[in-house]
Amino acid sequence: MSETTNPATADTSAAGATESAAAGQLGRRAHLALLTLQVLLALFFAAASALPKLIAHPSAAESFDKLGWGAGGMYTIGALELAGAVALLIPVLSSVASVAFIGLMIGAFITQIAVFDGQYAATPVIFIVPFALIAWARRRQNAELLRLIRRRA
Repeated sequence: MSETTNPATADTSAAGATESAAAGQLGRRAHLALLTLQVLLALFFAAASALPKLIAHPSAAESFDKLGWGAGGMYTIGALELAGAVALLIPVLSSVASVAFIGLMIGAFITQIAVFDGQYAATPVIFIVPFALIAWARRRQNAELLRLIRRRA
């Protein structure tokens, strides 16, 4: 018994394959864009935000003195930012790191409003958007992280 192909079915199958390939390509492009965003945010927070705090740059020290947190607060925030930047690059931690950065950005926003007269208050709010996107897009990794934690416990 020979198998014949119905032209209408063949066209539909070809269209379905094309749509699947396009969806796969979009998925790869979205993944690459998200990964690029994670790397850029990690580089920014490691180099432009954490590093000045960790080397006690005068501008960072002055800001933390104005807050009344001193060197201890400055080093703590710098270490948290550096740890978050590294965690953004570790696939199983990227969602959790993004949520932690959202919390940090909310605190930075409140601090900008309360202490610094809101001069740069929009900056942390703007950063919340890409972190929320990463947290949502990488949310499935939370289940993997939970599985790893339960296995260790």
